[in-house]
Amino acid sequence: MPVSDLRAIETFIKAIELGSIRRAAAAQGVSPQAASQALAGLEQRLGVRLLHRTTRSLALTTEGQQFLDAAQPALAALERAGDRVRNVKDAIAGPLRIVAPKYSFLPVLWPLLDEFCGRHPDVEPDIKLDDRIGSWVEDRTDVGFRIGQPPEDGVSVRRLFAMQLIVCASPAYLARHGAPQNIEQLAAHRCSTFRHPGSERVLPWLLKVDGEVTSVDVRPALSSNDAQLETQAVLSGHVIGLLSGLSAAAPIRAGRLVPLLTQHVTDHMSVHVYYGSRAAQPSRVRAFIDLTIERLLDAPDYVLSPQELAEKSG
Repeated sequence: MPVSDLRAIETFIKAIELGSIRRAAAAQGVSPQAASQALAGLEQRLGVRLLHRTTRSLALTTEGQQFLDAAQPALAALERAGDRVRNVKDAIAGPLRIVAPKYSFLPVLWPLLDEFCGRHPDVEPDIKLDDRIGSWVEDRTDVGFRIGQPPEDGVSVRRLFAMQLIVCASPAYLARHGAPQNIEQLAAHRCSTFRHPGSERVLPWLLKVDGEVTSVDVRPALSSNDAQLETQAVLSGHVIGLLSGLSAAAPIRAGRLVPLLTQHVTDHMSVHVYYGSRAAQPSRVRAFIDLTIERLLDAPDYVLSPQELAEKSG
């Protein structure tokens, strides 16, 4: 049904309630002429006369009474539906669809979710962890996170912090095998590699050499398509790994990992949060975005300063 018909039906019902087309027009903020034209157009499209009207009075026709009896409950139901949607939009409750990378992101996402759900227990998070670069529309995303390049046009994006790639080993590994002093010496060490979950391709290590990011192929003593498993293998002393600051920063600060070859640490990738128009967002979505920016914008928890790297390096 066209919007013009809905407005005409509202005018029709209001005219019956107030006993006058003029008063109905004033209540709706339109001119009497516009209200009369709307009613005449509605009658023409329905093919029946709804009102007997004169300059001083109006009365329902038989068809008009039948139409009023059917239209009043339907219009009231539409108004209730609108009120319900507005109330849900304003309440911090209901489903919250979050899409984030699987690679190394759980240590970042879980503290955020834990705090948010503690504040707003009526929110129902629906979380998809996937390293595939999907579509914001197809994934029905309320809030998304991405590592690397910002998402496609059509969404709002905030850069949160740089993601470092750091060569790391455990103290136990270094006690047995020593530390490489340069990139060439990596060939003599047990190295781990990450296998891309989608393509199954073993990814090279990305290291900074003379200010440029360079791909370095290492012979894998262990490869995995799961960043958490790779991190555990490095923590357990089986291999040296190129780990993201998302996984490595906390263990390095705790002394459980030692950063190596720190002059080659890269930070060319960043973590971004993206979302749709804030003007149309439900309160639960705006609240999660606000907490994300409050906790993660330029967050030092996942980024080691040059001084920290120098102090902790082996």
